[in-house]
Amino acid sequence: MPPLSGFSDNSFKSRDDVLIAATSLLAALEPYKSPCGARIKLSTATGTGFDETSAQLEGFARPLWVVADLLALLHTSSSGVHGAGNLDLESWVRGLEAGVDHESDSFWGVLGDCDQRMVEMEPIAYALLTAPAVFFPSEVDKQQKLIAWLRSINDKEVPPSNWRWFRVLVNLALVKACGVPYDEVKPIMESDLAMLDSFYLADGWSSDGLWSADKKQADYYSGSFAIQYAQLAYMRFARDLDPERVERYAIEASEFAQTFWRYFDVNGAAIPFGRSLTYRFAFAAFWSAAVTAEVPLPGPVKELGVVKGLILRHLRWWAKKTDIFNTDGTLNIGYAYPNMYMSEDYNSPQSVYWSFKTFSILALSAQHLFWTCEELPHPLAIREVSITRDGVTSGNDKVTMPPTRIAVVAPAVQIICSQIEHHFLLSAGQFTKKTHKAREAKYSKFAYSSAFAFSVPTGPLLPQLAPDSTLSVSDDDGETWRVRGEPLGARVQTVNLSFDTNDTCQKTSLPTLVSAWRPWRTSSLWIETTLVSPLDRWPGWHVRIHKVTGNTQQSIQCVDAGFAISSQSSNGGNLPQLNSELGLNTNSEDEGKDDIAEEGYWQGGADCLVLSDAGASGICDFTDRIEQMMPGCRLTGTLSKASILKPDANTNLIAQRTLIPTIHHEPRKTDSSMDHEDIKAEKESWFATGVFAVAASAGLSLVDVRRMWQDRPSFRIER
Repeated sequence: MPPLSGFSDNSFKSRDDVLIAATSLLAALEPYKSPCGARIKLSTATGTGFDETSAQLEGFARPLWVVADLLALLHTSSSGVHGAGNLDLESWVRGLEAGVDHESDSFWGVLGDCDQRMVEMEPIAYALLTAPAVFFPSEVDKQQKLIAWLRSINDKEVPPSNWRWFRVLVNLALVKACGVPYDEVKPIMESDLAMLDSFYLADGWSSDGLWSADKKQADYYSGSFAIQYAQLAYMRFARDLDPERVERYAIEASEFAQTFWRYFDVNGAAIPFGRSLTYRFAFAAFWSAAVTAEVPLPGPVKELGVVKGLILRHLRWWAKKTDIFNTDGTLNIGYAYPNMYMSEDYNSPQSVYWSFKTFSILALSAQHLFWTCEELPHPLAIREVSITRDGVTSGNDKVTMPPTRIAVVAPAVQIICSQIEHHFLLSAGQFTKKTHKAREAKYSKFAYSSAFAFSVPTGPLLPQLAPDSTLSVSDDDGETWRVRGEPLGARVQTVNLSFDTNDTCQKTSLPTLVSAWRPWRTSSLWIETTLVSPLDRWPGWHVRIHKVTGNTQQSIQCVDAGFAISSQSSNGGNLPQLNSELGLNTNSEDEGKDDIAEEGYWQGGADCLVLSDAGASGICDFTDRIEQMMPGCRLTGTLSKASILKPDANTNLIAQRTLIPTIHHEPRKTDSSMDHEDIKAEKESWFATGVFAVAASAGLSLVDVRRMWQDRPSFRIER
């Protein structure tokens, strides 16, 4: 796809740069506006689960996340808006008047229960709150039509999820911008806010709906996409109405920031996880909202320059992804390239402009400290610490201790692993029973990566499932497969480890995630998995330990998989096969031990590895180390074999063509001729997997990658 001028070539260094990017994105929408401006319909023809009128309302409403601030600036500044000369921003004012007029051909329609129009009411409310003098009409008749359409949300059923924020902000706009008495809407606002507050988990995190047996979701809707962003908007505009709650939301935002920065790599890439990932650079919207709401943030994001860096680096990362645009400059549905497999049933062509939320930072004037301060590095980019030999500072030396690279996010049941060689998260406890497409892939895998993302299914066969970073199980010789979902008993558990190095026994403690899974409700089969986060001693590796219990009289196949990685060679062909020393297969007697190939794949009996321009992704069977890793456990004859899976094209969010390193484990089935006690004893079996990954962005040499690949974890968990 062609790049978008103004965005793809943007250095994202200054306010003017961000403004140019925003106006470039808006300019691409100009040809698709309806005559009165109330609807926008892009040229792509894909449909969605809700009606077409709502889809075109999305096209109108979602750009308001930035249009409202630009119009407010235009009406308060004589200098104009840089880059907006060719934009008809006033069409959004005319469009609002036409869209709520039931006599207009562009009327958005009467609201129903759980209606998509409710979602689009939120950016409309934001526009009214941000620029009431611009968007609230002066004529009484038009005022009444706008108020009546917005107030209709109070008579309808709203889902018990982040959607309740839509109604809260609509009512806040009715009070603040439209002159509706607060007492008239306060009861319903209080009811909605009480429900929203019940979603709170801990440490600033809220779930999207109650954390329950049917749904455990703490994803980007907890922060940038919805809840935290809405709370911060409420803070900006409801300080006088609800000071106690506003103060609490400020504290929650500060607590949330303490872990949320870790979801962003030093190069700006965020870890994709959960649904609605086609909203792309909306990942960073929390930071924009926090700054505009003037929320004091804690270390290591205390300095405005650090937050500035998080936002701008993220936008720079997306600027390099030119395949996110259609040929006309509009955004497409997908992630790093057009992709309908990962889209949601509620994604219309216009849905993608929820991404404009991050551009609300333009509400700040050019003189604001955010724009005038120096952009500072990512907190984990600090690698050197100046201290004296005995660990005490000398004189006026300033010591800056970098944050730890492994951090538990307990409310989300995740561990963020911000290693130099690879930035990813381990996850154990999230899922939903709602019928979101690819829900198991989006919530229930073991790991998600900012470099390698994750993959979504295209069908039921193993290559179609693209089961990277998860466990797949079959009880019919591979004819059908179940992928991990609905984890049970998920918990964070700190373990004590010991390992030998230089003839010395080293001891350390490390966070792990423990969870279980029942592949079939009609079977007693139960698989408990312990995810061991990376140790500094073995960079690039993390370990999974699986315990299988239950009736295994039928043959069970388990496929444990590493990260999907681009399979494209530098010349556009297939990757070559490598030898065990990661050199090209030649007839040379020494097999080129010092000549490491830049790309290719190796597949042995117990391990396999893929090297490409994306980095390295590999896997190794550690089952023979179980008795060492978990003292007291015993091997039960699990058969294991490494293989490289070629999944369907366009399953991965970042790379169109990938390979997935896998280990096929086949636990020993119970011998039906054994007596009852022996069968009981044989019901438990173990297997373990080492997962290896190095991102190309780490900049490590091929020699270092090979050394790390060949140096494999060997530790004992003290039980």
